Amino acid sequence: MKRAMLLLPLGVFLLMAVFLYRGLYLDPKELRSVLIDKPLPSFSQGSLEEPGRIINSDELKGQPALLNVWATWCPTCKAEHEMLNRLAAQGVAIYGINYKDDSAAAREWLQRLGNPYRFNIEDPQGSLGIDLGVYGAPETFLLDKQGIIRAKHVGAIDENVWRSKLAPLYQQLLDEATP
Repeated sequence: MKRAMLLLPLGVFLLMAVFLYRGLYLDPKELRSVLIDKPLPSFSQGSLEEPGRIINSDELKGQPALLNVWATWCPTCKAEHEMLNRLAAQGVAIYGINYKDDSAAAREWLQRLGNPYRFNIEDPQGSLGIDLGVYGAPETFLLDKQGIIRAKHVGAIDENVWRSKLAPLYQQLLDEATP
């Protein structure tokens, strides 16, 4: 009995050490979403570019696309914006979610820096972001042609992220979408 009482703290320590050691090798930007391989949550939100227009989740179906969460208050979003413009110019379908932002400031930003988005969904209170499990901006979801979320990237998309992570998945989804 006395011996078991002495071994209990050692066992607890070893168990904690294993969990902490495993944590050393996790990528903090690799936040696996519970929505991977599930449909985009259903929504009806306002359009940033066309006030009064309502956009729903069905409008993001039909072809593989990126769904990018962004805001004017986000310096990392500004850093990735040029890359998104280049991708859109190459024909990559990109939709935006303007997250917890001022609509007028967002429209001015797009006019000044270019608009890579086919359309933008306004999310002033962050309700769509909550449904998507968004931690902040920027975050990008890769959707297949049926609107199923196939991947999520937290942080800016730069040339390396696009080339090594998202472009191969996007190309695979394009290949699958072509009969």
